Amino acid sequence: MKVVFDPEQKRHYPRHFLVNGVVEANPEVPERADRLLAGACEAGLAQLVPPVHGLDAISAVHTPEYVAFLSGIHERWMRIEGGSDEVVPGIHPNRRDGAYPLSAVAQAGYHMADGACPIAADSWAAIKRSADTATEAARLVRDGESWSYALSRPPGHHAFADMAGGFCYLNNSGIAAHVLRGANHRVAILDVDVHHGNGTQGMFYRRSDILTVSIHADPVRFYPFFWGHADERGAGAGLGYNYNLPLPRGTDDTAYMPALRAALRRIEAFAPGALVVALGLDAYKDDPQGGFAITTDGFGRIGEAVGRLGLPTVLVQEGGYLCDDLGANLTSFLNGFGAVHAL
Repeated sequence: MKVVFDPEQKRHYPRHFLVNGVVEANPEVPERADRLLAGACEAGLAQLVPPVHGLDAISAVHTPEYVAFLSGIHERWMRIEGGSDEVVPGIHPNRRDGAYPLSAVAQAGYHMADGACPIAADSWAAIKRSADTATEAARLVRDGESWSYALSRPPGHHAFADMAGGFCYLNNSGIAAHVLRGANHRVAILDVDVHHGNGTQGMFYRRSDILTVSIHADPVRFYPFFWGHADERGAGAGLGYNYNLPLPRGTDDTAYMPALRAALRRIEAFAPGALVVALGLDAYKDDPQGGFAITTDGFGRIGEAVGRLGLPTVLVQEGGYLCDDLGANLTSFLNGFGAVHAL
């Protein structure tokens, strides 16, 4: 099997982000990719550098306003006298259904949900290659591979159709689902990141051809706060096609598995032709995010349970931050998943 990754993705390296009103060092660092790549290779995956894809898959799930913003905002921001070296919003609209702003400052506030998605000089190039990675991994599965792993960095599941947030810019899992839809009537997305995949939910909330399922720390006191509650079930044609399973902070392996089984039953009931797994590893007990208490062995059990679905699957990297066992956690998941997926 393949791990799809381009070292160009490491060019994205904003040095700071805003959290709790404090400017801190950005934890979404290029070293994450090095450790994850080592973990994938330890599991026996062969690296594939994706070709350069156009904007087709990106623009299928993101608005043209937003794509134009991401690709050009840093250059425009640098023209602001006395402005910062990285794009960070300082104002947000209280409504988003009016006239589209022309100011770079206003557009940053319009398209960036929080202070945890700064844009640096080389960010767009890396963001685009992260999306290319997800696109290529999905194409491999669409064209006959049983599964693949997209080492997409920066991650993507907090990105809406027209808004970045939480270290995420383009929704790589959503892009992969779109590519898979080219060969399947229905596609499911299972998000196991410790944070709710709010951008993914928003992207498909009114659709019945994409089932979105997320297991995450209860957002009542955890990022992203405003999305991810159990009563969010979809809307319009998508009512009943969104399934949230918020769990208490500190959830461990034993408490996690019943929720995972419920998620897998819902996916089986949907009968999709293919699956996207938004693979966050920040549910780990020693991850800096401090949400869940999943062990390295626990990730293996999660992988095994998901693998038993036997669906053509694209694993798309989401969260998981620097800690001693980051690579080992990925290896454990991949080994568990791969051991049963082909059976």
